[in-house]
Amino acid sequence: MKITAVRATPINIPYTAAYVFSHGSIRSLTKTIVELDTDEGVTGIGEVADGDRSADVTEMGEALTGLDVRQITTAERRCLPGIRYTPWGDVTGMTRAFGGIEMAMWDARGKLEDAPLHVLLGGAVRTEIALSEYFGFRLPAATEQGEQTPEEIADYCARMVDEHGATSFEGKVATVDLDTEVRMIRLIREAIGDRQLKVDANGGWTVQTARHAIARMDDYDIHYYEEPVETYEEMAQLRPFTKASFSTHIMDLPRAVELKCPDTMVTNLVEMGGIARTVAFIRACEQFNIGFRFHSGETSVASAAYLHVSAAIEHIREPSQTLFRWYADDVT
Repeated sequence: MKITAVRATPINIPYTAAYVFSHGSIRSLTKTIVELDTDEGVTGIGEVADGDRSADVTEMGEALTGLDVRQITTAERRCLPGIRYTPWGDVTGMTRAFGGIEMAMWDARGKLEDAPLHVLLGGAVRTEIALSEYFGFRLPAATEQGEQTPEEIADYCARMVDEHGATSFEGKVATVDLDTEVRMIRLIREAIGDRQLKVDANGGWTVQTARHAIARMDDYDIHYYEEPVETYEEMAQLRPFTKASFSTHIMDLPRAVELKCPDTMVTNLVEMGGIARTVAFIRACEQFNIGFRFHSGETSVASAAYLHVSAAIEHIREPSQTLFRWYADDVT
């Protein structure tokens, strides 16, 4: 079960149509695929979420040659600094890069032991994993027109219900004027009935604007507001003005416990350094009654991993995000 080589390949997956969010638009996603070879002829696969990290992965891989794939703690100590900050390196980037390697270590172990990841994590507590459909304004492209009006977005959501049985929806706001977005939310609610509806502003509103938006959107039974504003403190200021919950991509559990806001953490499997670290974090969230779900934008590699983690960890009860319908290609 010893590591013989680690390879990294940056890949880019285009969207069928660029989607708009509060800070611009996105036409594709770039990831780094990790391949970890073992002395028994098995190759584990992992994924780094934040662009081309191939140089970091390759450098770390050189320190892991000869290590047993089960020795995740030892691998982490070899690859990551023992401090949270250093002026001589990008600790966040290194942590994410190691997370992709760690994912590949789990995959190699599972193949060698003929056991899927959810079994290695203790066994499945569920056999069906709920996911949210995404919606939002999408720009015209060569092969797909996207959606440029609230009516077109509502029609898209209705089609997802008819064609795929979608039960949960999440979409981008803070992208156009508030009147247009409120009309979009109203039309979507009419199109999807009583199905779960969440909105994501990516921190694009001020507290004052968020208060106005929430006051108008709450009429349409919003389940979650994801990052309506940028900071935990700003979200806490919004708490008195809605019964809906708040979620974030910024992982600061002690602060969330202190402020009693946000209600749910949303991240991927590499942000904290891999599957083991993420599972430990989810367990901590459970102790403090703070929710957890995975966010969108992974290729099939990390998506398969987070589905296994979702199957094994009872606390992941909310539908995780997905952009699967919008990919023009994927890793196979």
